[in-house]
Amino acid sequence: MMLRVSKIKLRFRLLTQRFASFEARKKSVIEKAAVDGELRVFIVAGEVSGDNIGSRLMCSLKKLSPLPLRFHGVGGSMMCKQGLTSLFPMEDLAVMGLWELLPHLYKFLYFLRLQVKLKETIVAAAMFKPHVVVTVDSKGFSFRLLKQLRARYNQQHLENSAVHFHYVAPSFWAWKGGESRLGGLSEFVDHLFCILPNEESVCREHGVEATFVGHPLLEDINLVRACKPQESKLEGLGKYSLPSEDSTVISVLPGSRLQEVERMLPIFSKAMKLLKDPFPNLVTLIHVASNSQVDHYIGKSLRQWPVPAILVPSGSTQLKYDAFGVSQAALCTSGTVAVELQLACLPSLVAYRAHFLTELFIRYKAKIPYISLPNILLDSPNIPEALFRACNPSNLALILERLLLDEEMRGKQVVAAEKLARLLHPSESGMSSKLVHYSDLDSHRNTPSNLAASTILSYAKR
Repeated sequence: MMLRVSKIKLRFRLLTQRFASFEARKKSVIEKAAVDGELRVFIVAGEVSGDNIGSRLMCSLKKLSPLPLRFHGVGGSMMCKQGLTSLFPMEDLAVMGLWELLPHLYKFLYFLRLQVKLKETIVAAAMFKPHVVVTVDSKGFSFRLLKQLRARYNQQHLENSAVHFHYVAPSFWAWKGGESRLGGLSEFVDHLFCILPNEESVCREHGVEATFVGHPLLEDINLVRACKPQESKLEGLGKYSLPSEDSTVISVLPGSRLQEVERMLPIFSKAMKLLKDPFPNLVTLIHVASNSQVDHYIGKSLRQWPVPAILVPSGSTQLKYDAFGVSQAALCTSGTVAVELQLACLPSLVAYRAHFLTELFIRYKAKIPYISLPNILLDSPNIPEALFRACNPSNLALILERLLLDEEMRGKQVVAAEKLARLLHPSESGMSSKLVHYSDLDSHRNTPSNLAASTILSYAKR
């Protein structure tokens, strides 16, 4: 009997020691990094919107971290300005749709190149020995990267492996059966940063740790309001020779990826040609994404552009919103820009065309009636949409003419902007409870990037 009691006591002591050891290993990211005297962050973004999000996250991490930071990975010009040396051009990862890949197959290069880039990224991450890996959107590449990195840790039996964060939850709410795919994410993603309301709760219900940090575009709006509250919206575009104020100005946003711009810009051009008669003083402000291939293509396309055009280069948030401010309407390819235009209170038309097989897939798999995020979130067609076969020059011109002349139609979008802004902003109480002591920022500066950075610094892997 005494022997059995002794064995029970010994087993209890061993279990207590294991538990204490486990609790000791549950240190925050910043506590583990303190051992090395620096925080190493491997960060990857594959598109222009991801470059914007990634750069702001890097900026916030530098402000909030008590340790020096080192960044490595893949990104664009904005992330490079924050201290990243990209392994290769970010554009190498940007491909749209399902069937748009087919033209690349005859070269026998695209998939091989992507696989090479993936292996190159994995090797670079392993050599860098990061404390944190952050992938931003581009889930096709991002999830393959995180999955293979986690498999590598497991093979090497690494207890203190990097913590994996993914910024921008996949659009599970848009597709039939989308929620069912969330469960597997927890195997290689430690924490998701959600930019839309209700995503956090659904992710947690499916076993994925998540935080709703708010939409990144809220930071653009706040930056513009803070920088130049008194200046005329015309001043930022002064050097671009904007015509007189009696002009009809339309902002044109054809997209950030070469394939979508090649598909959409010719349609937009023909629509502008049809608008020349009803609006003889028509001027277009064509927004160019920070993508060298897109920049080159749009530059060549201007030779056949039917109305006066001014290119609005990327890189300046203020200049972009100045262009929105002097426009009466906008024509854009479906994407994040629809949220941007809505928050800027600029009446807009969202258009989308793809390969017909991609369009068939979307019709079959989509479970929501809209394509633009503001309409989806507000469950109302406030922004007109011209999709698939309806995205043709004559229909675009007709809707734009109505949008320019119909005050009720325009006002509907302006009113919806305030509702959208409230939806995209996490509650102040939710934000302040998650911010850690490394920050001395006031609550009104609790931006999505600051909240994401604070979560990374205080995160303790379970």
